[in-house]
Amino acid sequence: MLNIKYFLWLLLPLLWSCSDQDDAYVNIPLEFKVPSNFPELAYNIALNPPTEKGFELGKKLFYDGRLASDGVVSCGFCHIQANAFTHHGHTVSHGVNDAQGTRNTPPIQNLAYQSIFMYDGAADHLDLQPIIPLTSIIEMNGDLTAILKMMKGDKEYQKLFGQAFDDGAITTENMLKALSQFMVMVVSSNSKFDKYRRNEPGGTLTTDELAGYDLFKSKCASCHATDLQTDNSFRNNGLAVNPAVNDVGRYKVTELASDYYKFKVPSLRNVEVSGPYMHDGRFGTLEGVLDHYANGIEDSKTLDPILKQNGKFGITLSETDKKQIIAFLKTLTDNQYLTDKRFSEF
Repeated sequence: MLNIKYFLWLLLPLLWSCSDQDDAYVNIPLEFKVPSNFPELAYNIALNPPTEKGFELGKKLFYDGRLASDGVVSCGFCHIQANAFTHHGHTVSHGVNDAQGTRNTPPIQNLAYQSIFMYDGAADHLDLQPIIPLTSIIEMNGDLTAILKMMKGDKEYQKLFGQAFDDGAITTENMLKALSQFMVMVVSSNSKFDKYRRNEPGGTLTTDELAGYDLFKSKCASCHATDLQTDNSFRNNGLAVNPAVNDVGRYKVTELASDYYKFKVPSLRNVEVSGPYMHDGRFGTLEGVLDHYANGIEDSKTLDPILKQNGKFGITLSETDKKQIIAFLKTLTDNQYLTDKRFSEF
């Protein structure tokens, strides 16, 4: 007859092993697919591959107001999903203590296809970009030392960092990598226009939408290029300079005279829901934007040559042209992305 003590002695290692397996978590890689109508990635995803827990950690960080000095203003405070992660209705962003910036909140979408960020290109790597709003005194006014202390004292953060990264360390580097994993996965690629381009169900465009697309290709696509709707360049699009702010744009970063008043060309994806428009939110409607390009161009030394040809300023647009272009722009609205629970706070 088998000695019961000997049997338990044999069984204990197995029990300990099962307990360890319950506590351990195998971090699952997240699949990232490049849509067939998109260009190649700019972000080297192999250096920071998104994982289930890395994404979960990044999302928690994105919506955590404790990263800000007032404990309220999270990334998600200004980047609202239903409006393509912009601060809808605000001409410029609002930060801690209701401080106001000088620029409109840009959308968060398809960032892995970009190599430079911010309206003036102040960040040249997605992993580093969050440092700017995190530490800006008029945005989150965060203190990285205080943020690390907060996270190290939070049991959920302790667990998530331990699951998301091999070293399990709560560091600024891992925090920024987690935020990147979240933002990389925030992809907009299922609009009516995308389905049209991929010949998928739901992609049939109306007569006005098709006419608008033809107009767009001939009058807008030199800057709003590819199916991402941007060439990621910096251009002066003829906006009158606001003397109270005198935002010099790209010049602030490069200090090259040729970059005065140039701003990054934004993607037009989800533009129907992301107003107001331009780097300073000066236009409240798409009609106002097109009116600017038709009749409001201001000349300057760095004005984009496209907007000054044969002695004429702007882009020739009839009222019908404008209506049809707007009809097309609305096909860029991606309701799946705008409502995807994976990206929402709750």
